[in-house]
Formats: sequence, C-alpha cells, structure tokens
Amino acid sequence: MRRLLAALLATELVAAAVLIAAAPGPADAPLVVGDHRSVVTENHGGPRGDALLARVEANIGDAVEAVEAFWGTDWAHRIPLLATGSDRQFAAVAGGDAAAADAAQWSDVAAVAVADRVDPERRLATGQRIVFAPGADAMSTPALRIVLTHELFHFAARADTAIDAPRWLTEGVADFVARPAPDSASGPAAPLALPSDADLDAPGPRRAQAYDRAWEFARFVADRFGAAKLRELYASACGPGHVEPAVAVPLVLGVDLPDLLARWQQWRG
Repeated sequence: MRRLLAALLATELVAAAVLIAAAPGPADAPLVVGDHRSVVTENHGGPRGDALLARVEANIGDAVEAVEAFWGTDWAHRIPLLATGSDRQFAAVAGGDAAAADAAQWSDVAAVAVADRVDPERRLATGQRIVFAPGADAMSTPALRIVLTHELFHFAARADTAIDAPRWLTEGVADFVARPAPDSASGPAAPLALPSDADLDAPGPRRAQAYDRAWEFARFVADRFGAAKLRELYASACGPGHVEPAVAVPLVLGVDLPDLLARWQQWRG
C-alpha cells in the first residue's frame, strides 16, 4: 500500500510539474516611458515586425522626451504601435481601402499616426495608433528615431488639431520636434515657398522637398521667436476654431505673413 501511495504521489508531482511548465507565464509588462506612458505593441509582420518593434521600443523613450519637451505632458498615456506585414496592408491601415488600391502613393512612407475618430472640440481622439510600414525595418537608427518622433508628435497633438488645419504647419512642426538642426554642409536650400497639400501628398522627391520646406519654416520661427511661440502659432493656426495663418501670424508673432516670409528669406542667407 505504501508503495502504491508513493507511486501515486510521484505521478501527481510529475503531472503537476508538466502542467506548470505548460502553463503560459504572465504577460510582459508594457514598457513605461516619459510621464507614465505605456507602450503597447501589435505585430502583423512576422519576425521582421518583431525586430522592428523592438527597435522602436528602444528609441521611444527619447521620442517621448522630445515631444513632451515641446508639447507638454497633457496627451494620451497609452501609445499603441502596430507593425504591418505588407505594403498593401500598411496603405489600407494608413489611408483606407482607397489607399490600398493605390499603394504606390505610400511607397516612400515609413510610418503614420492614425485615429478612428477625432473630436477636437472635446479634445478626444479614439483608436489612435502609430502604424509602421514593412520597409521601416531597413531604416538606420537615427532615421527611425526621426520618423518615430514625428509621428509621435502627431499622436500627441491629435486631439488639439483641427481636421482642416494647414498641413504645411502641422508637418513642419512635427519635423521641428523630430529632426535635429542641419549642419552647415546640409546642401542647397529648397525653393522658398510654403508647400501645398499636393506637394505633401506627391510621392518621391517632391514630397521630400515639401517636408524640408515646412521643416525649415518651423525652424526659422523657433530660431527667431522661440519654440514657445512656434507652439502658440500651432495652437492658433491649427487648433479647434483656428484662424487662418495670415491672421495667426501677426496675432502670435507680431508681424504679417508677407513680412515673415521675407524674414525667412533673409534668415536663409
């Protein structure tokens, strides 16, 4: 009888050990960065997506710090990140079914911040996430950090940005937050003109030049008037109930828009 009990006890211990080994462990705690913000990842891109999201997580602390330094801390404390598995899937998530049918439009876009619904009047943005294209995994670490910070600014400012805000300013400010100032050997200056939506939407060099012009304008304003004034200009020209840039510029900066553009030209040297 003792032998039988001992055998039964041994069997139960083995079975318990097997069950413990087979049971899933506790889920990894989400990464927490900045002002107690949790980072939640979702991968649809297989091993490449896992590797990309790991790189993003390694850089998101610096990105959050840059956004908080410029924009403040009053924005969403949960940051969902999604890696897609194909260019078509990325285009569909970024721009809907119509965009998926014309995925070439998104061929040079590495990431995008999207939301299901935005109500700027109530400062609510639901279904927000930052979505990465498969090709983002080929970016250098500095380039990936710039893209991440740029999209994170859009994520942070979404609830305070009107649907019809001037995109040259929203994109220029996002790049100001994300991109380091160029050195003196950065190459020839882009043409002096505020970019249109068509410029910002055109794939290839035209889009890249448009973003450069918007970024340069934002850098000029911050350099001459201060980063706080650039933020104030964003709120005036891009926030809920915003006024036109031609009104916001003198209201915030004390000069009219044509004069500001002339000063921009002088600043360029």
